[in-house]
Amino acid sequence: MVLHYQEYGNGQPLVILHGLLGSLDNWHTVSRTFAETLRVLAVDQRNHGRSPHSDVLTYDAMADDLTELLDHLKIPSAHLLGHSMGGKTAMQFALNHPSRVDRLIIVDMAPREYLRLHDELLDALASVNLTTVASRQQVDDELSKRIPDFAVRQFLMKNLARDSAGAFTWKANLQAIRRNYAEIAREIASEQPFPGPTLFVKGDRADYVLDSDVPLIKRLFPNAQVVGVNAGHWIHAEAPTVFAEIVLSFLRGDPH
Repeated sequence: MVLHYQEYGNGQPLVILHGLLGSLDNWHTVSRTFAETLRVLAVDQRNHGRSPHSDVLTYDAMADDLTELLDHLKIPSAHLLGHSMGGKTAMQFALNHPSRVDRLIIVDMAPREYLRLHDELLDALASVNLTTVASRQQVDDELSKRIPDFAVRQFLMKNLARDSAGAFTWKANLQAIRRNYAEIAREIASEQPFPGPTLFVKGDRADYVLDSDVPLIKRLFPNAQVVGVNAGHWIHAEAPTVFAEIVLSFLRGDPH
């Protein structure tokens, strides 16, 4: 599967993988900051953004997508950064192909299995009858009945697009995501750890990465450090300057 991606800057490659119901567009601001010193490849994962849809939505399949993209671009190895679901894809890829990852950055995600945290969001999106709405504001009004948080609605509304006939549609493949949610939430496991330098950046105002997750992190990623940021789950959007400084320092190999 050939993924859609956007390229910024020059230098050593850094691949960025967004989270569930996100897209590379969510990373535009931070990608431009990273591109001052790096070649940034922001990627739409399968069933998201402008990448192809598939009934298969497993981390091995998404890791294979990344292999195909790197091969297509003739990139033997790269830095890899993944947020949330993209963090698990990045973990799976690093464990499957350790020689192709120079430095690994995981943003607010642990390797453990998670509860079904997004069912309400998926139900809300599916509840909107896009055949009867005439404006983005009407879609937002419908979503607000079930999702009172404006910032969350704005994030989800980035999935709204028009098809070739001008009708509203969702970019994300909601049916495949709902069917494969247990797979998306599952634990990342491996017999062999990833030995390379690894950074876990956690949101101190979120509960995605807990102190109790550190032993599992260290077992799979023995060369990992965990750094907290005063932010919620969307660290790159809530604290972009601090986040970029932490990531760039790690990529330079600065002592922590």
